[in-house]
Amino acid sequence: MYVVTNPANGELVEEVANSTNEEVQAAIGRVHAGFPAWRSRSVADRAAIVARAADLFEQRTDELAAIMTLEMGKRVNEGRGEIGIVVDIFRYYAEQGPALLADEPLDIKGGQAVITKSPIGALLGIMPWNFPCYQVARFVAPNLVLGNTILLKHASICPRSARAIEEILRDAGVPDDVYVNTFASSRQIPAILADPRIQGVSLTGSEQAGVSVAAEAGRHLKKTVLELGGSDPLIILDTDDMDETVNATATARMRNCGQSCNAPKRMIVLAGIYDEYVDRLTKRVAEYYVPGDPADPETKLPPLASVAAADEVAGQVAKAVEQGATLRTGGRRIGPGAYLEATVLTDVAPGMDAYYEEIFGPVVIVFRAETEDDAVRLANDTPFGLGASVWGTDPERLRRVAERIEAGMVYLNRAGGSQADLPFGGIKRSGIGRELGPAGIEEFMNKKSIRL
Repeated sequence: MYVVTNPANGELVEEVANSTNEEVQAAIGRVHAGFPAWRSRSVADRAAIVARAADLFEQRTDELAAIMTLEMGKRVNEGRGEIGIVVDIFRYYAEQGPALLADEPLDIKGGQAVITKSPIGALLGIMPWNFPCYQVARFVAPNLVLGNTILLKHASICPRSARAIEEILRDAGVPDDVYVNTFASSRQIPAILADPRIQGVSLTGSEQAGVSVAAEAGRHLKKTVLELGGSDPLIILDTDDMDETVNATATARMRNCGQSCNAPKRMIVLAGIYDEYVDRLTKRVAEYYVPGDPADPETKLPPLASVAAADEVAGQVAKAVEQGATLRTGGRRIGPGAYLEATVLTDVAPGMDAYYEEIFGPVVIVFRAETEDDAVRLANDTPFGLGASVWGTDPERLRRVAERIEAGMVYLNRAGGSQADLPFGGIKRSGIGRELGPAGIEEFMNKKSIRL
């Protein structure tokens, strides 16, 4: 069952029945049948449709933001911002797609060759709830331009987002058998992946979900892209404006109520400024991030996406304190709804659950590093490797530290970013593959070598 429950007050809004096995099979058949005609259309034609989709997303910004606020509690202003990046992604691939898909001549020993770039077929997309439109856009936009067809399974709390996205793509001119939404259950995913008509799968979600999907996809030799969890480090080497650093780093952590895979979750601060940073951060978090109605533009801290999510994060905080961490502020559940006080933890050490696990909520963990080397050690002491950031006043030092961090993305004096033309993805247990930028259109591409 797909269920919309308003996380601000716990009220049931809508229930949608799961697709039957017969409906899922029919959906697979549609995207498989639609592939030959879609791939045969010119790149310019497909790109023009994707460009129209960008315009329609922009026109429906307020509507889509309101849907996200209702379904998963996103602050309405953040919802509008999310649609802004969605528009950028669709426009980027509409504008750059033809050049990115151009043949590449290749000089080889004894002659010449050309690398052609073509789609591979029908793909399955499994999308999360935390960015209901952005996550879909970064998978869908490049693959529509490339010429693949798409079966999309959205998160079970986001049926309205799923329907709205499908409607926009239809209105833009995407044929009925090129993009198909399914309300499949997780139990139906193995059968979809086993179907020879599906050529690949992209999943954004939890580490556990990624392991399960990757195992099934591997069993059937299906191409896989996985964007999973993160426990991103944020290293602060020094600062010439502590208030600005505190406000900027707190904002990065608390964005989307802390429910971002690439949000900085571990602040690693050099010893000389550690105490001052913790004191000011604690004050900022306690005073500024006050829970409120996510539909109110003035709200700073919305609910989490569900009561279950809020209970889980509150339990992680309580467990950390039980194991010896220091609770500087927050940590309490607030009801009705899925609210949790913004939280700061320190003195988290190896052996505690919170040292290694991802906390997906408004919780900041701050570590003291005695030296630059110690900071890098702490940053890399994680099973994840999605993103990271380094903050300080010396550009050469920032670059030096960034090159030592084990992650798919590192930002300097900014954190948790995403933009259409910059590849996004991680290493270690944070996933496989890249999305966005030039790399994002290549994952489900057949790069065919033709010897001339």
